[in-house]
Amino acid sequence: MYKQMWNNHNIRYYLLGGGVSRLGDVLSGMAFLFMAYDITNSKGLTTGIALAETLPYLLFGLIGGVVADWLPKKKWLIILDLIRIPLIFSVVCFYYFELLSYFYLLVVSFLIQSIGCFFNPTHRTVLPLVSSTEERTTANSLNDTLARGVTVLSPFISVWLLNQYGAIHFFTVDAFTYAISAYCISKVNLKETPPKIEKSIKSVFLSIYEFATWAKSHVEIRKLFLFTFMIVFLNTWVWEVGLLLALSEMSSESEQLYSMMQGIFGGVVILTNIVLPFFLKRMSLRMYLVGALIWGLGISYYGFLYDIHHFFIGCAIVGIGLPIAGQARVYLIQTLVPEGKLGRAFSSNAFLLYLSNTISLAMYGLLVSFIPIQWLMTFSGLLILLTGGFGLWITVKRTKMRWRFSINFLK
Repeated sequence: MYKQMWNNHNIRYYLLGGGVSRLGDVLSGMAFLFMAYDITNSKGLTTGIALAETLPYLLFGLIGGVVADWLPKKKWLIILDLIRIPLIFSVVCFYYFELLSYFYLLVVSFLIQSIGCFFNPTHRTVLPLVSSTEERTTANSLNDTLARGVTVLSPFISVWLLNQYGAIHFFTVDAFTYAISAYCISKVNLKETPPKIEKSIKSVFLSIYEFATWAKSHVEIRKLFLFTFMIVFLNTWVWEVGLLLALSEMSSESEQLYSMMQGIFGGVVILTNIVLPFFLKRMSLRMYLVGALIWGLGISYYGFLYDIHHFFIGCAIVGIGLPIAGQARVYLIQTLVPEGKLGRAFSSNAFLLYLSNTISLAMYGLLVSFIPIQWLMTFSGLLILLTGGFGLWITVKRTKMRWRFSINFLK
């Protein structure tokens, strides 16, 4: 199955370009933080770089989806990659001319992520165009496996680069990955017919409103976006920050333990992604909610038992549930959303994720000052279970009601 998928010329180049580009993004993301701290020696200013990487998605994320639906996708993706090459490589040049400043890092980081707001939803819309419905689960699995594999390998690659060349050449590698990505995209054969519509600033906002109205009227998409926002809100702080803080209270080797847990989590995610297509060819909202239940079970497990050994087990459980929910979400968007709205669907999904992440980090950051971490973990895990269980209940109930009244008495 995977061999047959890899032999598909279009899918192979799509996956290769995306995987290589993802590696460059991870490395440059770390390099921006490393260089900012080296220049300023300030944790606050370094945090500013992190904010510069998330803010563009809240400002331009929805607009990027509109443009993705308007323009020829292949040409647009290649242009965006080619723009990013000199932009990211300019950091290396400024460094060697001793002109590199924190402000310049901030500007380049903001611009790179702003371009990503337009690149990412466009890139997401290509996979449904080069794969059939039957191939989609396997193609999504390969795509996510490559992305996760890159994330797992990136720490080893970054250590080698740091020892051999220094953090500045993370940007050099990133520039090369954009070039490779552009080449791979150029090898993908796309048959697309961009819509003939009047392009203006007013049309951008009308298109966003049009998609919002459509999504609101589409029951499954509306539920998918709502459940995603709620579950990600309950997960973000607990997973990204709470786990590390809990480990720091228990051990002096919290960073090493956290890295090991992330490695185990990544390995389980990759294994789940590989196995999943053998059992499921089509995904559904029900399957998304099953994944959310397993995800919530993992967080509840290490929240209740609150011990380093159980943290490892909980991370593994989350590593099973999260990719099931993630793949189901992508599959549903690819399948239920018309081709002309796919860009806006993926950008809306990304906007909701970033918005949910931001609110989660802010609210939990305040709550942790007077509520124990274990309580926050347990409460969040139980709420994810409640959300997933309630969603599954109403989905099954609606299916039964639809079956009950599907008899045609006129026959």
